Amino acid sequence: MSKLDERGGTAHGLFEHDDVDGVLTESFYAAARGAEPRPKRLGANDRPAHYKVICISVYNDDLHKLDDMVRELKRRGYTKANRSALIRHALSVLDINHVPRGI
Repeated sequence: MSKLDERGGTAHGLFEHDDVDGVLTESFYAAARGAEPRPKRLGANDRPAHYKVICISVYNDDLHKLDDMVRELKRRGYTKANRSALIRHALSVLDINHVPRGI
């Protein structure tokens, strides 16, 4: 007789926790709610290749300024304005010949 896992009641060694969790959340509980099971998550090799999610550091004052600009654009009717779109636009119009030294 195998010892049961305190968390999920599964026998040790029979199932991987992720397997059990995936079946329960994507099939069992979804069917109980009347919803369709969610498709499997994309793997690292299945992710879109036309963009990357990155992490950069931004000073708080610059972030507030960026957010103020996004808010103003939305007020003017640019409903899809967001931080990323505004940064992409700034990159498209930046002339590196006019970037000050010491940035």
